[in-house]
Amino acid sequence: MTPLRSTSSNNPVLTAAALGVFLVTPSTSLLADTSRLDPLVVTASRTELLDTEVPYAAEIYSWQEIERSGATSLYDFLDRHTSVTVMPAFGNPFAQKLDMRGYGIGDGYQNIVVTFDGRRMNNVDMVPQFLGSVPLSSIERIEIVKGSGSVAQGDGATAGIVNIVTRQQDGANLSVAGGSHGLMASNVSAGLVRDYFSLNVLAENYRHDGFREEDANGDKDQADADNLQAQLKIFPIDEVELWFGKSRSWIETTYGKSLTLAEYRNDPAQSAGKTYNGQVLESHVTSVGGSVNMDYGLSLTVDHFIEDKSSVYSSGWGSEYDYQSTDLAIKYQQSGLDLVLGWQAFEGVREGSNNETSKDNAGLYLQAQYRWLDTFFAAGFRQEKVDYEYRPQSGQTLNADHTLTAWDLGVNHRLSSALTVFSNLNQSFQAPDIDRFFSSGSFNSFIDPAKVRTFNAGFNYVSDINELKITAFYSDLENEIYYYNSGDWSTSINTNIDSSSKYGLEMEDQLQLTEQLSGNLNYAWVRAVIDEENKGGGAYNNKNLPGVSEHSISMALDYAINDRSELSLIQIWRSETWAANDFANSFDQKQQAYRMTNLGYRHRFDQMELFVQIDNLFDQSNGLWIRDDTIYPVNFTRSWRVGLRADF
Repeated sequence: MTPLRSTSSNNPVLTAAALGVFLVTPSTSLLADTSRLDPLVVTASRTELLDTEVPYAAEIYSWQEIERSGATSLYDFLDRHTSVTVMPAFGNPFAQKLDMRGYGIGDGYQNIVVTFDGRRMNNVDMVPQFLGSVPLSSIERIEIVKGSGSVAQGDGATAGIVNIVTRQQDGANLSVAGGSHGLMASNVSAGLVRDYFSLNVLAENYRHDGFREEDANGDKDQADADNLQAQLKIFPIDEVELWFGKSRSWIETTYGKSLTLAEYRNDPAQSAGKTYNGQVLESHVTSVGGSVNMDYGLSLTVDHFIEDKSSVYSSGWGSEYDYQSTDLAIKYQQSGLDLVLGWQAFEGVREGSNNETSKDNAGLYLQAQYRWLDTFFAAGFRQEKVDYEYRPQSGQTLNADHTLTAWDLGVNHRLSSALTVFSNLNQSFQAPDIDRFFSSGSFNSFIDPAKVRTFNAGFNYVSDINELKITAFYSDLENEIYYYNSGDWSTSINTNIDSSSKYGLEMEDQLQLTEQLSGNLNYAWVRAVIDEENKGGGAYNNKNLPGVSEHSISMALDYAINDRSELSLIQIWRSETWAANDFANSFDQKQQAYRMTNLGYRHRFDQMELFVQIDNLFDQSNGLWIRDDTIYPVNFTRSWRVGLRADF
């Protein structure tokens, strides 16, 4: 395959390194005083609460946990350390699908709203969130809210939300790594914090020669990615904060096609005589915003984001995307009462070769939270208007719209210093993406939005050596969106499941076993059932939604050899399930169980740290089953990397 774009001669890592040398002074430290730089939206529900006090199920991961994890990307961390399931979309490592709460690896990512410093990362079409544009080293905190968040984030928050907050720093750090299969990675970040402003810059580069053999054209499944970010904050007076940001992400990746079961068992690294797919994606994001604290407990925050994105595949198909979003919130905080009145707007346009299609969202919401003694109450309501327009180069322009509502009721009560209990009832919705209106290359029809009601109940137990969270949930769905495959390409369409349900139990436990040994366990038991669907003529009724593992476990053990050295062991396992397209549960081949064991070592030298990581220690073969004899290999071989991180 001919490269889709030549490698840029401008290296953003070197550019940021030069900026870092300029910004860093000998008096700076690794950690900045963040008391003034913390984002106003510090949780997905827009109020600052301890994770044990929130009236919903939540997982919180700090930057210290992220650094210790040994993960190389946000995808890696989510898959190996959280309750989120992550798999490459049809083999593409930079377009990975997410699943949570039993919505399926096929379409589950469309039921999770991902925000990055307040910017919504969900797309208007069926392309997954571009998490490859989020440098892992830049993250301060990852917040995962399950079965709630629809009032704050609206469209698509049916399974929940993933809120990513970046870290402000006063100083600099540099990391480099190399490993098997041609891995080369570098990252540099620098920050400067002063009384009236702060400036942060970051750049990273990732290159990989791929895991599979050369294809019929002699090409490997290689990848090359660059990220460059800069943010300026200005504090003209104590009550006012202004911020400006700019980021640029670019990836060029070549990825393998599917294998039959016989080919996969014989050698998952083979190309099977096929030529590989390729993609070049480039994104430019501009952000501007500000906040002002007023009298009587009032504050005002506004964010505006502009994203220009292009995606071109080796097949010749490509699209241009123009996104604009605005988030305005007025907050009142006084005497234990928090009120947030907000307005959000998102305008998304995709321009293809013969049409221009848009999806515009505008939502107004009110959220209230009140603390009374040891009890915390929360309630919220949202109304959102969704407008669609399909403009072909020739033919009639078509329009559609929906007015949708979401609401949330929650309570958290402290029974003792160690134990809190919570309950939450949430209504959410998912408006169809624009790809759902097309079938067989032509316009299909406008389909109905999905509506979901979810009940959560659980408890948090925290002691000196243990932090345990357990949640039970039940979701009742109307018009869950899916692709009906009739067996004939010309009559297969995007449509709705009439009635479906999901229920399960989730457990997260962090335990200090001894002074040197600590552990973390994330377990989920999930059932996702198609209660009734007339499109399959009854064949889908009472079947399991495909692509949902009933049991999922991620477990980590960390052993401190001494005050400078640490050894970590990670085990991931997900039970077998139905292939992603097997809605009738009738295919001969099932999605096999997923298994992977990782081993890592870290050693600290004053301001430097050495790390060694071995992934898939026991050389387990894994893959993504779409249907019979359509398997995309993933994490099917052992790999290693070694690197060095320096703080200034």
